[in-house]
Amino acid sequence: MKPFVVMLPFVTISIVAFAQESTTPPPRVYPVALPNYDEETATRLQIFLDNSDFAPGKIDGRMGEFFRKALISYKHAHAMPKTGAVDSWLLDQVPVTYATYTVREEDLKSIGNVPSGHAEQAKLKWLPYTSLIEFVAERYHSAESYIQKLNPGKNWEHLQPGEQLKVPNVLPFEIEKFTEGKIPENPAFVTRKIFVDTKEHLLEVFGNDQLVGVFPITPGSKTLPAPVGTWKILGATIWPWFRYDEGMLNYGVRTENYYNLPPGPNNLVGVLWMGLNKPGIGIHGTNNPETIGRAASHGCIRLANWDAARVKDLVSVGNTVIIF
Repeated sequence: MKPFVVMLPFVTISIVAFAQESTTPPPRVYPVALPNYDEETATRLQIFLDNSDFAPGKIDGRMGEFFRKALISYKHAHAMPKTGAVDSWLLDQVPVTYATYTVREEDLKSIGNVPSGHAEQAKLKWLPYTSLIEFVAERYHSAESYIQKLNPGKNWEHLQPGEQLKVPNVLPFEIEKFTEGKIPENPAFVTRKIFVDTKEHLLEVFGNDQLVGVFPITPGSKTLPAPVGTWKILGATIWPWFRYDEGMLNYGVRTENYYNLPPGPNNLVGVLWMGLNKPGIGIHGTNNPETIGRAASHGCIRLANWDAARVKDLVSVGNTVIIF
C-alpha cells in the first residue's frame, strides 16, 4: 500500500510516548511532517480517528491542531510508522464519508430558549439546545459552519421534520440515550490512568501502559489554572446540575451567592461532571464546543459534550488523574 506523500514543512507536535506505572507524566516525543489533505480526505480521517477515540476536535474537513495531534497519537499508539503520511488502510475504514440525517419531530423537543442570565436559567428545569443547527452539529461532532457548508441553501430557522441533511458519517452523539444520574465504578477500568497535558491541551487515557484514547480539552486559565498534581475521580454524574458560584469559579472560594443551574446541553458543564478530590475541580462537558482548546475555563478540565460522553465509557470512578 502506497502512502500519501505530499508533505508540509515540519510541524512540531508533542505526543505522549508511554505511561509509567508511577504517576510520572509520560514524555513528549518527536516532531513530524504532515500532509495537507483535501477536505473530503481530511473529513474521512477525522471520522476514523473520532470513531477510534482519538478525537480530532470538531469535524470540519480541515488540517487543524487537534486533528494533527490525534493522527500522530493514533499512529504511535498502534506502533505505526512515525510519519505524517497515511496509507489507504486508514481511509478504507471510512468507505462512506457522508451520511443523511432526517430531522425528527422529537428533535424539535430538544430545542428552546435559554436566557442569558444565570438567575433566569436557574428558574428552568432544563437548558436545551437553542437551535437545530446546534443540535445537529453536536450530534455529528462537527463545527456548525461545516454542517451549514454541507447543506447550502437550508433555512435553519424553519427546518421541519422529514427534511434531510448531509452530515459526516461519524458515530453520532445521541443525547436521548443519556439518563440523568450517578455513574457507578467500572471494574474493568479501575487501574486506568488519565493524564491531563495542560501545555498540549490534551486528555489522554491509558490502560496497562497503553494509550487508548486522546481528547482535546481546555485546562483552566491563567487566573485559575487546572491544579497540577495527582488526583482521583471521586464521582461522576450524567446530566449534572451545576452550582454557579462566581467566588468558586474565579477565586476557588465557595460563597453563599450562587445559582443552581439545571441540566441540559447548554448547562455550563454539559452532559457530564466527574469530580476530583480537589474541591470545585472536575472533568466535564461544555455548552460551547467551539471554544475547546482556545478559550479559558475556571480551573476545570473541559471537553466537548460528545467527547465527555465517550471519556465516561473509558474510565472509572476511582481512577488516578495526573495533571501536568
